[in-house]
Amino acid sequence: MKNYKRIHLRSISHNRLARVLSVSAILLIQANVAISLQESTSPAVPPQSTSVATMPAQPASQGPIPFDQMLRHSRNPIDAYRGKVAPAPNMANSARLDSLVRDGKLYLSLRDAIDLALENNLDMVIARFNLPIAQMDILRTRAGGFSRGVNTGVVTGTPGGGTGAGSGGTGAGGTSSGAGGAGAGSSGLVQSTLGTGTAVSSYDPYINAQTYNDHTSQLLANRQIYGVPVYHVNENLANVSYYQSFPTGTYVEADWNNNRQTSNSPFNTLNPQLFTSVRVLFQQQLLAGFGLGPNLRYLHIAKTNQNISDIAFKAQVIATVTQISDIYWDLVNAYDTEHVGERSVAFATSTLDTSRKQLALQAIPEMDVLKAESELATREQDLTVARTNLELQELYMKNAITRTLDNPILEEMPVVPTDHIAAQIQPDAEPIQETIANALKNRTELLESSLDLDNRELSRKTARNALLPQLSLYGFYSGTGYGGTPNPAYLAGGGTVNAPGGIGGTLENALNYSSPEYQLGFQLSMPLRNRIAKADQYRTELEYRQSQVYFEELKKRIRIEVRNARYALEQGVSRVGAARQARDLAQRTLDIMQKEQKLGVGSNQQTLASEHDLAVADSALVTAQTAYEKARIEVRRATGSVLEDYGISIADAKSGVVEADHHQ
Repeated sequence: MKNYKRIHLRSISHNRLARVLSVSAILLIQANVAISLQESTSPAVPPQSTSVATMPAQPASQGPIPFDQMLRHSRNPIDAYRGKVAPAPNMANSARLDSLVRDGKLYLSLRDAIDLALENNLDMVIARFNLPIAQMDILRTRAGGFSRGVNTGVVTGTPGGGTGAGSGGTGAGGTSSGAGGAGAGSSGLVQSTLGTGTAVSSYDPYINAQTYNDHTSQLLANRQIYGVPVYHVNENLANVSYYQSFPTGTYVEADWNNNRQTSNSPFNTLNPQLFTSVRVLFQQQLLAGFGLGPNLRYLHIAKTNQNISDIAFKAQVIATVTQISDIYWDLVNAYDTEHVGERSVAFATSTLDTSRKQLALQAIPEMDVLKAESELATREQDLTVARTNLELQELYMKNAITRTLDNPILEEMPVVPTDHIAAQIQPDAEPIQETIANALKNRTELLESSLDLDNRELSRKTARNALLPQLSLYGFYSGTGYGGTPNPAYLAGGGTVNAPGGIGGTLENALNYSSPEYQLGFQLSMPLRNRIAKADQYRTELEYRQSQVYFEELKKRIRIEVRNARYALEQGVSRVGAARQARDLAQRTLDIMQKEQKLGVGSNQQTLASEHDLAVADSALVTAQTAYEKARIEVRRATGSVLEDYGISIADAKSGVVEADHHQ
């Protein structure tokens, strides 16, 4: 009898422990959900604003947001159920900007402008987010999720300058999935079957647990079955199941089910009654869905997409540097044009003063003074246009090299370019075929398209695998155990009981092969016409061939771009030479007219007209030199040599902090 009480108390304590564990698990899950929601709804850190000082020292720009921490395995098991909030981007301008301010002006070389753009340009800041986004695709595809795609476009939110033709990808703001994404592609390509194949299960293991207490009271018309007029049953259940799929096409499931019943029937042998069952099942695909290739295809695509994302980021750097260079030379053009206008206005003002003095001496007619006044008004108007254009170019430059312009002092600060047009104007001496060969090796569009072909080749293989029937080998083993505490009413009637008294004994019986069930078999599922899979498979073939044609079209386009860039450079050299000759001729003409005027032969109007011709020639020379510098930049972009020619480090561009020792 003591042994019976000990067994009964053990069963009760086990039942209470199961209840405590179940309630604790539920409360713990609710607490973590609440914490996750609190973190996700916490207010974002406001952007840092500049001080009202002339140009305060700002903290260095933050490096890349450490999203890759999501890829690191955490030892805390609860961490898998807690959301993470990405830190707000740092909107403060880099400290480099302050170091270039002197006497209330921002002095910029071309290299300074490029470095500031790599650190602060918002197109670059936006593009940096694409790198960890691609890493998140790897995280989800390792667990069996499908690839969501990556960006391959160039962000073009910075006004001014130009990003050049064929900058890679499409989509406003660079948000399209492009060559590496899923769904409809860009540039006329279709890629809706990218990653097609058999269904991929999640490779993260799952645990499903269920526990409950159920009470039932039933009025009985016949006491022969249970021996009581009202039958009361109290049932406690605790089941745990474990599921996991593997990249080989294997599925494993383990179930442990436990049931405890108490009742008021005197006919039951055991009260409480304990039931335990253990079941292990496995399934292996043998045809469709077999092997690592079809089941890890999303991971392979995500890794290829990450490489595409890196190349797309390089394309963003190239586009940004090209645009900043164009903006810089436009600024130089506007700066020099303003100086030409100032000299022209000063000369016209001096001529008007001289004409008025001569009119007072009655040496010239009044009409000459009126013409001088009209000429001065025209040149002042031209100077106003030149100054407003310079202010616009300064605004374009400051917008391109800063994260924020929320500072009236910075917004109104003049920008002084310290680099000027190269003295040596000469065409590119490299053979055109060699230039084209370098372009075909370096252009980011070709690199992206080549990786895209790899993804499509993988889709071809997995689509062919999906054509096969689904044949699986499966098997399971199940064992059951029965036990409990002897019913005193049953023992009083002279009955005997031979059953384990606790949950441990029932579990042992379930595992000791005393009551087994096992099964081994094959399961075949085969569509008779298979039209959907057949259409998808052939569509992958068509999309792959379409991409091959696009790859060849890209090469032809790049060849034409390189030749056009070389033609523009040669034309630029010729234009600069002609503009210099015209400027020198206008200068000599002005010198002659000034000498003749001193000798009394020439007139003020003739000299003023000659000076106007010189100003026009100066402006034409500045415009020709600017076009030449832009043509040089375009040749570098077309050949994919921008980063090498300017000594730009991709690592610096990714971090947002340009190291001085990385300059060439």
